[in-house]
Amino acid sequence: MSEQRKIGFATKAIHGRKHTDKHDPNDHNPYRTVSTPIFMTSTFAFDSVEHGAAIFNGESPDYTYTRIGNPTTAALESEVAYLEDAEAGVSFASGMAAISHLTFYLVKPGEKFLYAKTLYGGTHRFFGYACDVHFKMKPVAVDATNLDEIRAAIDKNTKMLFIETPSNPTLAVVDIAACAEIAHQHGVPLVVDNTFLTPYFQLPIHHGADFVVHSLTKYLTGHGDTVGGLVVGRAERLADLKREISNDVGGCFSPFNAWLVLRGIRTLPVRMERHNANAMEVAQFLAFHPKVEEVFYPGLRSNPYYELAKRQQRAPGGMLAFTVKGGRRAAGTLSNSVTLWTRAVSLGDVDSLISNPATTTHSTYSDDELRAGGIDPGLIRLSVGLEDVDDLIEDLRDALKKI
Repeated sequence: MSEQRKIGFATKAIHGRKHTDKHDPNDHNPYRTVSTPIFMTSTFAFDSVEHGAAIFNGESPDYTYTRIGNPTTAALESEVAYLEDAEAGVSFASGMAAISHLTFYLVKPGEKFLYAKTLYGGTHRFFGYACDVHFKMKPVAVDATNLDEIRAAIDKNTKMLFIETPSNPTLAVVDIAACAEIAHQHGVPLVVDNTFLTPYFQLPIHHGADFVVHSLTKYLTGHGDTVGGLVVGRAERLADLKREISNDVGGCFSPFNAWLVLRGIRTLPVRMERHNANAMEVAQFLAFHPKVEEVFYPGLRSNPYYELAKRQQRAPGGMLAFTVKGGRRAAGTLSNSVTLWTRAVSLGDVDSLISNPATTTHSTYSDDELRAGGIDPGLIRLSVGLEDVDDLIEDLRDALKKI
């Protein structure tokens, strides 16, 4: 294949980076197996005392201990970075481990950082409580869709700007390029959580992001059978992150779970296309239903973020939210009445999932914080799966009749 020809995403997802047959410690698959091997070992042998010393001195790139590095997890890190058009990646035991390790690397006690008011409840709790109370940082929540608010809050003491787009659970779209411009004017790194869209639908690095984080638990794995997290960015910065934080804190990723994510990535393009197509049909059905008050989905022309989403996303994705007439009680009735949608947290699974964020994933928010984040107590969030969309819609139609 000509080097000048750009390789398509599906080809990249299936074939990944190609490695040589020669023995190379950076070759994650020296045996040329079609499926990446699982190196289920805690430790690695040294050729000699001198070899071991060379590894620990940083003179040899060979592996020593799985907490520090493993060929299977290294293969996953390389592949996700490849798909995100980043230089390198570091994997962790969960999405929150990825976010917390990166925060510890970028922000020291007494230093300030900005984060979006509307994002995953676990991230909100970590930033607003743990970073403040336990780690003595100075977290400041901002409306990330309001660029003037970011400009007013950022200053020379700010060490990180963290956004999530589309936001969880309201699907608000944040302008990545504009946030990057503001952050970089002050020498501040921009971190973008790309879990909702994956690199298949959005590439934050192309819009100026310095770091991109993922909950591997979601779409990248795609089958609801593992928990993990990952950070991608510049190789030099991530090497520092590993050396200064992750090797000591120890939130490493299991090689077996890394293999599960690698397997999931090979079907990511076809899954994301189906998630997106199904979500669009579900959103259109809900938008015209007389018992639905509002639908939050950037793929609808009526959505206030429609144009911005078109500029920075390839498609709106498989997540949506809506409110029904009757508020929290009506939302509970609907959620309890579905039979095909699974009442569960998380997202990005092949199964369709339904949840009420205010009482589950975002129960860490106070009532005032829910209002500030635009999260209605009766909001219903849908992770639209891969089932036949007519069956999903019919199940929602029957449940809406119970209100």
